[in-house]
Amino acid sequence: MASVAINHLRKSFGQTDVLQDVCVDVADGEFVALVGPSGCGKSTLLRSIAGLERVSGGEIRIDGEDVTDLAPRDRDIAMVFQNYALYPHMTVRENMGFSMKLRREPLAKIEREVMRAADILGLDELLDRKPRQLSGGQRQRVAMGRAIVRNPKVFLFDEPLSNLDAQLRVQMRTEIRKLQRTLNATVIYVTHDQIEAMTMADRIVVMRGGVVEQQGAPLDLFDEPKTSFVAGFIGSPSMNLLPGRLLTEGFTTYGGAKLPVPPGVTPKEDALYGIRPEALSLTSDDSGIAAQVVLVEPLGSETLLVVDFGGAEAQILLRFRAKVKPGERVRVIADLNAIHIFDAQNGRRLNPMRSEQQ
Repeated sequence: MASVAINHLRKSFGQTDVLQDVCVDVADGEFVALVGPSGCGKSTLLRSIAGLERVSGGEIRIDGEDVTDLAPRDRDIAMVFQNYALYPHMTVRENMGFSMKLRREPLAKIEREVMRAADILGLDELLDRKPRQLSGGQRQRVAMGRAIVRNPKVFLFDEPLSNLDAQLRVQMRTEIRKLQRTLNATVIYVTHDQIEAMTMADRIVVMRGGVVEQQGAPLDLFDEPKTSFVAGFIGSPSMNLLPGRLLTEGFTTYGGAKLPVPPGVTPKEDALYGIRPEALSLTSDDSGIAAQVVLVEPLGSETLLVVDFGGAEAQILLRFRAKVKPGERVRVIADLNAIHIFDAQNGRRLNPMRSEQQ
């Protein structure tokens, strides 16, 4: 396997800048997920690494070698697409070994590599079937098997689970992660699903508008987002971001609700009060924040509430079955260690991160 270095990469389509000064380093054997909303540039970045897009500037290095201007076939990468891209008239065995056949590899070597990949992916008994005889999950495994037989330096995945149902996506997440660990593979994985990224990746790169908004370990991004965009994008349910004024004595929403803030934060006229639903809880103490229940969503062992803090709605995730009803008045307390304050104008974090205070 190999490392990947993306240095100051730029890509423009006419006057539109799709990638702007993107810098990402992927270590040998690392699983990195590229996430972000539609149009953020994550798939363009992956296609640029693969050589399917010609970049406008910057550099791409694989295992130290500059591959920026190399053709895709010369980069020693394998790509797994969203739509499987299997040949319908070929068997599973033929699909998996086709790239090696094009390179005129010996038949014995092709068979050996196909059987190795089939054993890893549990496709041994499906090798003589055609793609139309397979389920969606089986087709995706064949697409991965076709990549494995090439023994590439880097695996690139472009939203490979988007066409699968929810239960199968969970199963395939586990299989892809097990595969990556078995092969000790370097993987760059594009997804719009931040849950996939959180559960699979060693590191997440959050993109927005063609730039890297933040990158780091999944829990680092969850616990210490640097911008309000990352705060709202990472986590499910997403972080509450309440607009208001950050005053010396605390935070006040535009509806008049007063919320506690950690010490040492500089006042700001237009700010966002960020707190995750699980960092809010109900209390019988009169010192809690007065709120009214708007919606109750039973989730089995948990309960998701939507409450109104005098015009500002927030979600609360309770780790038990709460016996509350819409319209009921409640008191809410916030974990002071889990509060994030952002500038409402540029989205930048205003209070210091815990790692900076240590």
